[in-house]
Amino acid sequence: MIDDLYSAKVLTLAANMPRAGRLTAPQGTSEKVSKLCGSRVVVDLVLQDSRVADFAQDVKACALGQASAAVLGANVIGASIPELESARDALKAMLKDGGAPPQGRFSDLRVLEVVRDYPARHASTMLAFEAVVEAAHRAS
Repeated sequence: MIDDLYSAKVLTLAANMPRAGRLTAPQGTSEKVSKLCGSRVVVDLVLQDSRVADFAQDVKACALGQASAAVLGANVIGASIPELESARDALKAMLKDGGAPPQGRFSDLRVLEVVRDYPARHASTMLAFEAVVEAAHRAS
């Protein structure tokens, strides 16, 4: 079971974190921490024409949180706030309610579908998407 959770795809995503770091002049920033495991994500972004124009993330999380953040970092540029909200909501529904994986630019989150069977891992997996939505609202 644990091998399914930490598949080669998940570990590859976690090891290749796009847009790691911090922005020097973000319009919006958000920090999210999982109380259960201590995972932490800080997201900085800049919006232009209501879309993400620049983005950086500082991620201190388990492989699942890192994998989720990696999908975000690889696909976030050009995303609108409604797209970010939709991805966050679909990820949450996939994990908590057995919903379908997110579609569109964040469809790679489907690799995390197995996490639904591990409720203690849901919070860490959600952190980056919760942070990016909050940061985008702060920037708008």
